Amino acid sequence: MKRSKISTWLSAARPQTLAASIVPIMVGASLAWSHYAFRLDTTIVALLCALLIQVGTNFANDYYDFKKGADTDDRIGFERATALGLISPRAMLTATYITMALAFLIGLYLVWVGGWIILIIGILSLLFGILYTGGPYPLGYNGLGDIFVFIFFGIIAVMGTYYVNALEWSTTSFLASLPVGALCVNILVVNNLRDIHQDRVSGKRTLGVLFGEKMLKMEYLALLFLAFLIPVIFYHFYGYGIAIILPYLALPLGWRLIKQVYYHDDKKELNKTLERTAQFMILFGLLFSIGIIL
Repeated sequence: MKRSKISTWLSAARPQTLAASIVPIMVGASLAWSHYAFRLDTTIVALLCALLIQVGTNFANDYYDFKKGADTDDRIGFERATALGLISPRAMLTATYITMALAFLIGLYLVWVGGWIILIIGILSLLFGILYTGGPYPLGYNGLGDIFVFIFFGIIAVMGTYYVNALEWSTTSFLASLPVGALCVNILVVNNLRDIHQDRVSGKRTLGVLFGEKMLKMEYLALLFLAFLIPVIFYHFYGYGIAIILPYLALPLGWRLIKQVYYHDDKKELNKTLERTAQFMILFGLLFSIGIIL
């Protein structure tokens, strides 16, 4: 059945990864709410910018992975529109720049509210969205994808959202960003675990290619442990109520994901694990946000 253009573009935007944009904004805004500093206008604009940067980055990955020959016929991950010939490379690159430009223009409102520091954060976020797979030294091709995802989708996204609400930095916003960054990286870990053989052939030096599958599995486990540690720190050291432990309701699902990561028989099974890791992030983020507010 012939697919419509709209359906093709929606698929290329990779909606299953958008949890990485939504959860940081939700957690940062919840923290601002608990500090009586919540602003609806800046939160909505921050969410729009985060979604546009995420989609723009996905478009850029689609384009640059195709240009570098990383998306071959052996690919077992989600389909790539450029590699399949569904969207031309030129159109995908144009869509990347249009999406990033929209994020910049909309984000100027946050610059007006938050000042030059938000301008710097915004420009760096756009720049590294392109450099993740593009440019002369693509981060994702040189084992640096994990650390930059942790920084930009965790620390910067949560602390930045809190800042455009409260107009101040805080230790608690930094701590709240750690589980968010950890769970964002875990989406990438599953992606790299699934694609490890293809990445090795195409010269993509992810952490999995550099250090092996065992290291990726340990990374997934360690990041999940970090995520569950932070609510306990909030409870014991920052005076939050017992509701902050709500993310522990997601522990059984986390345990199931660990078993899937460690004991899968076929790499194709990890497509579902990746989706469930993103869903787990949404559930954890929602419970964590409710715990912060209560």
